[in-house]
Amino acid sequence: MAGKPKLYYLNGRGRMESIRWLLAAAGVEFVEDFLTTREQYEKLICDGDLLFQQVPMVEIDGMKLVQTRAILNYIAEKYNLHGKTPKEKALIDMYAEGAADLMQLIMMYPFLQPPQQEKQLDLILQRATIRYFPVYEKILKDHGRDFLVGDQLSLADVQLLEAILMVKEKHADSLSNFPFLQDYEVRISNIPTIAKFLQPGSQRKPIPDENYVKIVKRVFQL
Repeated sequence: MAGKPKLYYLNGRGRMESIRWLLAAAGVEFVEDFLTTREQYEKLICDGDLLFQQVPMVEIDGMKLVQTRAILNYIAEKYNLHGKTPKEKALIDMYAEGAADLMQLIMMYPFLQPPQQEKQLDLILQRATIRYFPVYEKILKDHGRDFLVGDQLSLADVQLLEAILMVKEKHADSLSNFPFLQDYEVRISNIPTIAKFLQPGSQRKPIPDENYVKIVKRVFQL
């Protein structure tokens, strides 16, 4: 019997958080190996474990997978979270990429200086409420079902909920003009595996703080 997937990253969100979310949504238990020093990172590189000398890396099914999108797509395929047809898969990937673009703006925030952080907050709210949320609001309205694609949970739903919660951490009322997204947030958050991941004590990581930023800079020599 295969062991639990093993995740190699820092003890924080970054590019690994969406992978944690997806595994949790699939009901898959996983273990983590946290990088805290440059030496740990360099050892993974020297051992040939990191194909492109980058993390995240996930050991799963005898493979050492790198590149976030490849990891997410493999997990989504393995656990029936990637649609039933080529058309559904394309829509799921498209919607997931939109959510990932929005989350990337938020991931940059803790690494900016205070003057730039204020501008970034304005940009996050603007992009969320003008570019991204209106699109997902219309998708949900037009589709008329509980999920973004088809009739079951997918990678796109997991990533959109993650993005919504990240934006709300910065702007609590960001969904005020989006009733379909408000209902959607509640609905997807109450799926048992996701509700469990949202509880205190789960492997979900907190908002990045100054200590996390220091560790990132130390490990990656930024």
